[in-house]
Amino acid sequence: MKSLIDNARSFAATHVAAPQNTAAFQALGAGQSPEALFVTCSDSRVVPALITGARPGELFELRTAGNVVPPYPSGEDTGREGRPMSEAATIEYAVCVLGVRDIVVCGHSHCGAVGALVRGEDLSAVPAVRDWLDHSVAADAAVRSLVPASADVAEAVQTHVLAQVERLRAYPCVRERIADGSLTLHAWYYEVHTGTVTAHRPSFDDRPAFGPL
Repeated sequence: MKSLIDNARSFAATHVAAPQNTAAFQALGAGQSPEALFVTCSDSRVVPALITGARPGELFELRTAGNVVPPYPSGEDTGREGRPMSEAATIEYAVCVLGVRDIVVCGHSHCGAVGALVRGEDLSAVPAVRDWLDHSVAADAAVRSLVPASADVAEAVQTHVLAQVERLRAYPCVRERIADGSLTLHAWYYEVHTGTVTAHRPSFDDRPAFGPL
């Protein structure tokens, strides 16, 4: 923790006060206008700004366990204890208020949440994690039927990412913006051990096809 505290103490002097950065940071006081919403896992190995080179104010982030996009809450769900309202609020704010033109859903290799799903792991020791995945990933979801072929669970993660992109399409604000051509959705896969980022491309079969950006 000491190194984190030391960097936080010196951040303003070493970064914000630097002549080449001062004006950009001062402008942030007037508001934000991010280019994209970046939806990814809470995993500490995934650092969106580092991966994309985004500077402060350029990327709006939503991080959840397993980069899950929960179902859009229906009227009867609203306000009920345990419903994932924060995630929906973040997406709506990004789309309706900030007006982002792109949403990236980025999964990553060696994902613990997806690995737990495909391996059928006992999550009774972490009931909040278990309930989150049970609520957000349907029992008949394609990812649950896959057999992990490698330790990085690449195919499962990519399948899962595509499912989250489809889930996003059901959000009213997203659906409207896609329809008028002002919003584009992207599915990415990040290898934590190589730094490689690939993106989904349409294929002629049911297998996820991810290739170079």
